[in-house]
Amino acid sequence: MSYVSDSSCLRKALRQQYLSLTQGDHCQISYIWIDGSGEGLRSKSRTMDSEPKCIADLPEWEFDGSSTGQAVGSNSDMLLIPVGMFRDPFLLDPNKLVLCEVVKHTREPAESNHRNRCNKVMEMVQEELQPWFGMEQEYTLLGLDGHPYGWPRLGFPKPQGPYYCGVGADRAFGRDIAECHYKACLYAGIKICGTNAEVMPSQWEFQVGPCKGTEMGDQMWMARFLLQRVCEDFGVLATLDPKPMKGNWNGAGCHINVSTVHTRGEGGMEYIEQAIEKLRKRHVEHIRVYDPHGGEDNKRRLTGLHETSSIHEFSAGVANRGASIRIPRLVALDKCGYFEDRRPAANCDPYLVICTIARTCMLEEEDEVVDLE
Repeated sequence: MSYVSDSSCLRKALRQQYLSLTQGDHCQISYIWIDGSGEGLRSKSRTMDSEPKCIADLPEWEFDGSSTGQAVGSNSDMLLIPVGMFRDPFLLDPNKLVLCEVVKHTREPAESNHRNRCNKVMEMVQEELQPWFGMEQEYTLLGLDGHPYGWPRLGFPKPQGPYYCGVGADRAFGRDIAECHYKACLYAGIKICGTNAEVMPSQWEFQVGPCKGTEMGDQMWMARFLLQRVCEDFGVLATLDPKPMKGNWNGAGCHINVSTVHTRGEGGMEYIEQAIEKLRKRHVEHIRVYDPHGGEDNKRRLTGLHETSSIHEFSAGVANRGASIRIPRLVALDKCGYFEDRRPAANCDPYLVICTIARTCMLEEEDEVVDLE
């Protein structure tokens, strides 16, 4: 099987000749949405007669939901509702990328649309608690044959140890992709705040945030789209599989950092400890929503080894990457700041994760009106 895609081997200089053509006042708009799997992204493009300046300038649009696992053929039209607009780093200004919610013809959210319920919870807590979130997205680069990018064709690379934040051709596999993705995110307007090579060779991480409320999900989904598009140009795959390689190799998570106006203020450690106790009581519920398959993906990753906690136990500790919840060392010293939930899998739905955390940590029991099932 091919290690890179045939399309990545096309003459890119010839492509650039066409991309450099003027387009008058017209603007290319790419609508992007989450498909019925809850993990995959889809997109299609349309022409507008002028550059949209805000979300209100963007029309709703239809698509064939029977081809994305979101409808049946006899009633296949689904609606795309624009919720976020970004600059297009592939076609450049004035062209746009537009993140959309998917709703049915009844205007009810599609089953894979967790943004709708997330927004309801955030509206309940935003004014009083001002929640901020940051997400650390790990991913693994693969060839088209599913083999980790840069690994020997037969056998395995040297054991883990030199790869985390490593430098050198024998330690950093695919840096071009990570750096191009970083630049694409900055151009688009993503709040990307860093990137690094991870513990397993060919595995990388990027961080997005801090973001306020639902914006965290919007930003992370668009950052994931940009990652897939960059990888498409290079002819390789980026997988969010939580445990892409069996054996003595690290898995991939999407750790989330959480704070409120109380945890960030003086004496914030008290509020962090209160949040941790609330999370402890709902460990099973959180595991159920921290990957798209009800915890089945995380069973392969959360083993208590390779910088993870056990999926069966809840734990917390200062600077402990083997705990469910890590309190950063500087937060413990300052006695205020944020905490990190290390349980979400790399392929989690960011909307569902922040919705569940906010519901557990920021709402009183009598206010919990949003069904998470």
